[in-house]
Amino acid sequence: MKTLTTAMLGLMLLAGAVQADVFVSVDAKGNFVLSNVHRPGRQYERVIREAEAAVVSLDQQPQMIAARPYAELVAAAATDNQLPAALLHAVIQAESSYNASALSPKGAGGLMQLMPDTAREMGVKDVYDPKANIQGGARYLKRLMTLFDNDIALAVAAYNAGPQAVLSRGGVIPPFAETQRYVPSVLRQYRRLQGLAADAPL
Repeated sequence: MKTLTTAMLGLMLLAGAVQADVFVSVDAKGNFVLSNVHRPGRQYERVIREAEAAVVSLDQQPQMIAARPYAELVAAAATDNQLPAALLHAVIQAESSYNASALSPKGAGGLMQLMPDTAREMGVKDVYDPKANIQGGARYLKRLMTLFDNDIALAVAAYNAGPQAVLSRGGVIPPFAETQRYVPSVLRQYRRLQGLAADAPL
C-alpha cells in the first residue's frame, strides 16, 4: 500500500510538472514504476496522455505577443493598418527571425524583408530602421489583404512570391517550393499566437 501511495504521489507530481505521456509498470519486486519512456521487457499501462499540440488560451495570447521582440512597434503598425498583431509577428518570424539587419540574396532587407522597390513604394527610406520597416511591411501586407479579399493565405503567398504570381494563377498559392513552405509556416505561427488550433479556420 505504501508503494502504491508513493507511486501515486509521484504520478500526481509528474502530471503537474510535465506535459508528456506517463506510463506505470510493476518491477520484479512488485513496486510501481513511473516513466515517460518504455523500458525493454516490461509491460506498461499509460496513465497520462501527452496533450496534443498545445493551443494558447485566449488569456495567454496577449502576454505571448507582448513578450515578442519589437512588440510595441508591431502593435502600433497593426493598429494603424487594421491588421492582427499576431499576423505581423508571424511574417517577421518567417522573414527575418526578428533580425533587423537581415539582408536576403535578392536584396530584401530588415525585419519584414522589404525589397527596394516595395520599400520606396511604401515610403520606407531606411529598411533597417525597425519602426519604418514594420510600418512599411504592414502597409504592404494590408494592401495585399485588400487585393485578395482578406484571404490571409493568398496575401501571405503574395507577400512571399509577389501579387502577380498569385493573380496570374487565378488566385491560388503559386507552386514555388519556397512559397509552398513559407505559407504554412506563417499560418502555423499566426494560429499559435492567436490561440487557435492548427486546423481552425482563419
